[in-house]
Amino acid sequence: MADFSKQWCEINDPEMPHDFDILEEAHKLKPDYYVSIICEGFGFLGIGKTSDDKIQLYFGPDGWIDYDKIVK
Repeated sequence: MADFSKQWCEINDPEMPHDFDILEEAHKLKPDYYVSIICEGFGFLGIGKTSDDKIQLYFGPDGWIDYDKIVK
């Protein structure tokens, strides 16, 4: 089953129900930690928080990319 973030749904298909909220998941994290969670819409494999509390998304071979560069 595919999972889609709230942010992806708001941008691409507002009628579609979301499975999780990137910001809520990131808020639960301590700095320098991550959680494995897949968003089929954006294509990321994890959500992380840097030591200075920046939210990043993990894209496998492309590495970690800042949340603000993906969710505009």
